[in-house]
Amino acid sequence: MRAMIVVMDSVGIGAAPDAAAYGDEGADTIGHIADACAAGDADNHTREGPLHLPNLVELGLGAASYLATGREPAGLKHRGCSGLHFGCASEQSKGKDTPSGHWEIAGVPVRFDWGYFPRTQPCFPPQLVERLVEEARIPGILGNRHASGTEIIEQLGERHLQTGQPICYTSADSVFQIAAHEQAFGLDRLYEVCTVARWLVDPYKIGRVIARPFVGSTAKDFKRTSHRRDLAVPPPEPTILDVAAAEHRDVISIGKIDDIFAHRGTGLNKRGDGNDALFDCMLDGWAALPDGGLLFANFVDFDSVYGHRRDVSGYAAALEAFDRRLPELLSRLNSDDLAIITADHGCDPTWPGNDHTREQVPVLVRGGRHFSTIGRRSGFADIGATVAHHLGLAPLAHGSRF
Repeated sequence: MRAMIVVMDSVGIGAAPDAAAYGDEGADTIGHIADACAAGDADNHTREGPLHLPNLVELGLGAASYLATGREPAGLKHRGCSGLHFGCASEQSKGKDTPSGHWEIAGVPVRFDWGYFPRTQPCFPPQLVERLVEEARIPGILGNRHASGTEIIEQLGERHLQTGQPICYTSADSVFQIAAHEQAFGLDRLYEVCTVARWLVDPYKIGRVIARPFVGSTAKDFKRTSHRRDLAVPPPEPTILDVAAAEHRDVISIGKIDDIFAHRGTGLNKRGDGNDALFDCMLDGWAALPDGGLLFANFVDFDSVYGHRRDVSGYAAALEAFDRRLPELLSRLNSDDLAIITADHGCDPTWPGNDHTREQVPVLVRGGRHFSTIGRRSGFADIGATVAHHLGLAPLAHGSRF
């Protein structure tokens, strides 16, 4: 008897009930991607035909989308299949960021407000910059504004190589991001600077400091690498990972899960460069997971490579590639295993700007014990509560099992 939680990062299925408060009323990541593909409006001339996700649809993705929005995404009609369970969930946490979504999935809603940097230029307090320069022993910083990571590296990467000054920027999330060249500046040096920044931004209630290494020699060929590292504050309460670790269960985390949870209770971590490599890591981890164990995976490309860059056709292709590999995972489930596929927020590639969108998420379940109807859930924490019950762990403080 094992369990897995698989997070398709940013694969939202329609605006949350409180989306208007975030400027996201009408956002629908899956629905708008499906509409664009069906209409031939995806932003790539090589894209042809409707969105094709037969395995996710069989698990209930289309039906969950209909439950969330009252409309069926083009090409994702759910025809029903016995033994499968689906629903949708709305976030209770105040943010629409990665840590808030994942922590709530793991049983800890974020009730406090994160700190954010203003949309001014410069955006960072002068005293923060002064202390970072002094404490990290750097010759200054570049950027100091809200920006897209790929764009600001293209704009300032060459100057960074000339001056040795790291590129510091933020977004609508509660983040302080630092980009530097992996060889010229040094990967370990970048991590050291981020470690200093981590404790410097604590008074500002910033959720994550993110190291963004890149390679290349000119603006034309700069490329971010897979050596990203997130330095997050730890969750304020015990998550399902903490509970599993306390009960001496084996835990395997895939992708950036260990960073999101500040390496607390995340067990053995496996990383890969891109969704396909992460899928391989997940299969390997699942094969090695003993009875009573928990696997927690994040597939980040949907969000970081396609959602934030507003790449509709790329997002659609990534969804289809993930869907094609799903049978490899589902065929490895034993009769008493539980798998829950979900998301942490939305990142609608048709939406203005390049930020996350406040959306409901799918809850697609295979295996497990007897369920009541999942339906519409008020809170992601029901996922953690269900997994804890399945594994016979102590109940979590938040959430109600299916």
